[in-house]
Amino acid sequence: MIELAWLIPVLPALGFVIIALATKRFKLLSALVAIAAMATSLVISLGIFFEVLQMGITMENPVEYSVRWMSVPGIEINAGILIDPLTAVMLLVVCIVALLVEIYSMGYMEGDPGFSRFYSYLSLFASSMLGLVVANNYFQMFFFWELVGLCSYLLIGFYFGRKSAADANKKAFITNRVADFGFMLGIFFLFYQFGTFNFGELAEAFHGYENIAFLTMAAILVFIGPIGKSAQFPLHVWLPDAMEGPTPVSALIHAATMVAAGVYLLARQFVLFHAAPVSLLTIAYVGGFTSIFAATIAVVQDDIKRILAFSTLSQLGYMVMAVGVGSITAGMFHLTTHAFFKALLFLGAGSAIHAVHSNSIWKMGALVKKMKVTTWTFVIGALALAGIPPFAGFWSKDEILLATKEAGFTGLYIIGSIVAFLTAFYMFRLIFVAFFGEDRTEHEPHESPLCMTVPLIILAVFSIFIGFWGAPFVEHGFASLVYFEHPHHVTPDYMLMFTSTLLAIAGIVLAWLVYGKKVISAEKIKNRFQPIHNILYNKYYIDEIYQWIFDNIVLTIASMFKWHDRNVVDGTAHGISDSIRAAGARLRFIHTGSLQNYALVIFIAIVLIVLWMGMPVLGGIQ
Repeated sequence: MIELAWLIPVLPALGFVIIALATKRFKLLSALVAIAAMATSLVISLGIFFEVLQMGITMENPVEYSVRWMSVPGIEINAGILIDPLTAVMLLVVCIVALLVEIYSMGYMEGDPGFSRFYSYLSLFASSMLGLVVANNYFQMFFFWELVGLCSYLLIGFYFGRKSAADANKKAFITNRVADFGFMLGIFFLFYQFGTFNFGELAEAFHGYENIAFLTMAAILVFIGPIGKSAQFPLHVWLPDAMEGPTPVSALIHAATMVAAGVYLLARQFVLFHAAPVSLLTIAYVGGFTSIFAATIAVVQDDIKRILAFSTLSQLGYMVMAVGVGSITAGMFHLTTHAFFKALLFLGAGSAIHAVHSNSIWKMGALVKKMKVTTWTFVIGALALAGIPPFAGFWSKDEILLATKEAGFTGLYIIGSIVAFLTAFYMFRLIFVAFFGEDRTEHEPHESPLCMTVPLIILAVFSIFIGFWGAPFVEHGFASLVYFEHPHHVTPDYMLMFTSTLLAIAGIVLAWLVYGKKVISAEKIKNRFQPIHNILYNKYYIDEIYQWIFDNIVLTIASMFKWHDRNVVDGTAHGISDSIRAAGARLRFIHTGSLQNYALVIFIAIVLIVLWMGMPVLGGIQ
């Protein structure tokens, strides 16, 4: 199957072309084309995964195929495929989640006039992410990296007639272009120094390379790319606004595609960051800060999708922090489990929104009575996200906390533990208000159709059991498959497990006391801490700060350049052109068109020439 790996991104791309050119008017056929293409990619990915296991392919001994893509004097670029355990796991995650999202969308997008367009975009999005995953060099990865950005622009702004959606997709696109410029500089610096884009060749070049300052600069520039794609502070601002797209898009972006691309890049190029320790330290603290920064914001949000969006920011911070403290195993394990339970939560939120026609948790309530499948699958996803054993998030979250603790980052370990408490609190605040609270719905809710509930059930099963793959007592689990720095077998830290579980349970109990049992008045807490509530509700005013900087600094500098352009550059250019125009206006009078005038001028010129030439002769006679 490995030799067919190139087909995995090609099939969804082919689905995009078929839908765009042939089946756009036939909605059901368009959906079936997209689903069939993704299902076939999933089958190939499964085959590759089992071949990787059977053949004993490791991170240090990958399978690689490549062909010449471009060759000019001094530059040769290949297009290739790199298959190792990291690739195999990521292919499965993307294909499974994308397939379930496409099946779910048949019910969610039913009746939407852009139904076929939506499926064409989904297919191109999945193809872009899969192409990024199998890439064996920076140049090829950057090509698909930008294609992922384009697809996110199209999907976030899917309802482009709505101003908020148009603004959101522009915000996402521009923010990521800022990050991608840094990423591009890092790639070019590496190519300039080592003469190759290939991951394997660069890894060999890093060993023994003595200019650590250069590697640190290049590594931090490369890291700027994931700061944008994986929405780390301070380039996180686009992700909450990405909720303007249809909910299935949110599930795909937040679970398995765009935001996962940044973490995947960090894992793929861990050898670069490992060779530059300062860059790893930077990654660790950026991730740790983002995790608690976003978690505190999620505590007070009212929009169900925005709560999940800030949750994604926080969990991505966890993953980035894990890579920064030196464990791609923990980071990728959490990415894998998170993909399933976060997709479940977003699709569950979409099912609720589909029923009540509102995103606000305060316009929901008592959904458990009418939407049992949606409710209980959502609860399973929340338990997994909160890190309650034996659900998936418990194992992967504790793996990150363990890696952080063992690496000696006590401060980050404390931050990670606080985030575990906050995560449980804000998720069960949502549940006790929207699913078990008093009925505030303006529409009569009803359970979603099978094409929406079946993917929820499948994702719920993954959210329960996928974590056992990386449990510390499993001999040949996730850690033995995807590792770089990590031992194959991890001794369980029962005290850490107990502490993290206790914090998660404490968060759930507090949410129940405030929003379920209402022993503590949420309104009184809000009024007492109104300034803090306002800061958190307004996301620390980061958007407003950026707007002020843009209005008062960027536009001021731009106006100065405009004045210089209009008055100095244009003034100089216009002055020269005006002088030439004026000279031409004067000189044009010698061109009268009269033959007699021309003859007179020629005669006078000849006389002057003769006199001039005769002057030396006359002087000699004297």
